Amino acid sequence: MPYLRIVFVIASIILLVSCSQKSQEISVEKPNIIYILADDLGYGELGVYGQQLIETPNIDALAHGGMKFNQHYSGAPVCAPARCVLLTGKHAGHAYVRGNDEWGERGKTWDYQKMFDDPNLEGQRPMLSEEITIAEVLKEAGYATGMIGKWGLGAPTSESIPTKQGFDFFYGYNCQRQAHTYYPMHLWHNEKKILLDNKFVNLHANLAEDADPNDDASYDDFTLNDYAPTIMHDAALEFINDNVDTPFFLYYASPIPHLPLQAPQRWVDHYQEKFGKEEPFTGNSYYPNKTPKATYAAMISYLDEQVGEIVAELKKLGEYENTLIIFSSDNGPTYVGGVDAEGFNSAGPFREGAGLVKGSVNEGGIRVPMIAHWPSTIEPGTTTEHESIFYDVLPTLSEIANMDAPGDIDGISFLPTLVGETQAKHEFLYWEFPAYTGQQAVRKGNWKAIRKNILKGSLDIELYNLGEDLVETKDVAKDNPDIVKEMTRIMVSSHIEPELDKFKMEALGDVKNAFLEAQSRAKDLYETEEFQLLDGYFILNGNTQISGKSIAPMSCSILENKLMKAGGYELKQSKSPKQSLIQLTQSKQLNKDEYSLTINPRMINIEASNPEGFTLAFNDILRLMDNNINSEIEMHRPSWTLAALKVSKL
Repeated sequence: MPYLRIVFVIASIILLVSCSQKSQEISVEKPNIIYILADDLGYGELGVYGQQLIETPNIDALAHGGMKFNQHYSGAPVCAPARCVLLTGKHAGHAYVRGNDEWGERGKTWDYQKMFDDPNLEGQRPMLSEEITIAEVLKEAGYATGMIGKWGLGAPTSESIPTKQGFDFFYGYNCQRQAHTYYPMHLWHNEKKILLDNKFVNLHANLAEDADPNDDASYDDFTLNDYAPTIMHDAALEFINDNVDTPFFLYYASPIPHLPLQAPQRWVDHYQEKFGKEEPFTGNSYYPNKTPKATYAAMISYLDEQVGEIVAELKKLGEYENTLIIFSSDNGPTYVGGVDAEGFNSAGPFREGAGLVKGSVNEGGIRVPMIAHWPSTIEPGTTTEHESIFYDVLPTLSEIANMDAPGDIDGISFLPTLVGETQAKHEFLYWEFPAYTGQQAVRKGNWKAIRKNILKGSLDIELYNLGEDLVETKDVAKDNPDIVKEMTRIMVSSHIEPELDKFKMEALGDVKNAFLEAQSRAKDLYETEEFQLLDGYFILNGNTQISGKSIAPMSCSILENKLMKAGGYELKQSKSPKQSLIQLTQSKQLNKDEYSLTINPRMINIEASNPEGFTLAFNDILRLMDNNINSEIEMHRPSWTLAALKVSKL
């Protein structure tokens, strides 16, 4: 018996060693990791995902030699939050950045020339400096860390830039808005501004009024000298060469194929010959283009060419076998700017069009391609149905680097799937998006629950069975109340109130700091006995109208002058009550220095008998607004929160 027990123990050890051999190999030699993130590339825009018109042989080759994920998801349906979820491993209910936020209170952030002149106007709302990113984890593991492409998570002058969030090397766009041209006037190399040989062209400019849309010369302003995707790609190849003697992590966030339509001419010529004559695009979104379909396809094929060059460089350097390449996209395809998503079948098996792709938590907006290629580790030509998501990438790469992931993340490592071992699964996947009317979504098994119009107060749930209805057209919520109840529970438990007002959804119970601050200002301004706070608040912005201005035009100018300096807009004239209205009413019952002021969520009503009373009221309104109204800096579309109240100064 002792002998048999010894034989059994030895056999068990051999079995365990065999089963975990790939995991042990990883810990012996850390692989290089290249994570390539396309921008607005649809689920159906690669050959291996069914694309018939656009040629992507190099990316397809990664899938044929590696693993194709059929059920992989972005963390959000637009750029900045998707990247935040990816880098931090936290889903959108816990992430700091949950939407695109242009941080417009800094000034005219959409003015391209002003952004170029003043780096303080570049970039989006920054992540918290204490946030732990993939780069920081891998850097601690001994990796050289590089980031190429579009950042979008903090201005150049903030603490949230690549070189302060774990990356040793950065070359690319800091700002998403400036990535709305592939011929920018500058890029960033680490923390240094690199000037390019491109002239100033307004973002979203169009053809000159007398231009012929069929004449190539009409588009000269939109094809300049230094093409950013090429310059950044050269920097990526240089980073790989510079770090050949150490394990490296390269986060390659290409801007392609995000609009505008701009591509190398040789690829455009290729697709012009393939597709034939087209109608030029001269719409108002992004830049015009003479051959929009050919140019869009050219952009994707150029990205594919760049992937092929990375693979060739790895082979030349002898690093190909020991490099994990992951390719994905930040969200679904766009539906604007001359892109023919339906013609290309860009969303693959999912529905296309506004409200269904980019910006939407429907499958077409968040289901994205993902390919993992790792010679001698991933079985070539494999496909997986494992349900994975952006917040899984951090724990996966942490495990590959033999590092512990941060304890507060939401992801699960999919390394077992890559190496063919037993894979833990998510109980559910979660999304929230405080824009495009406000959205939440949960996937649990084949069940998919969606909320839309949250910012309009709706908490209704649509329910779909993806096993039977992949295109999400049959809402079965009424037939499955228990499932709806469970999905509601998950939505409630997954949402933590965001720190930033921009991302708060009040229907979910969030309370805006601006509202609390507005109430505090009102309490500081008035004595308790002369006013009362009411429910809610009034938003004063560029859509606010004014009625009765002729009663006291000079008094109105007190507010209007401030709005023009701080926001660049005037109050619109109104003859009938509408939403967001300032109403002036003359009341002969009030004395010279008296007024009555009522603010509710729909309107501000001022009653006075003469200009002096109206002037006092407008001065109080300015003190009820936050102090930014006194700024000399013109901001981008600012809004002002005033607490609902009633006050009579008699």
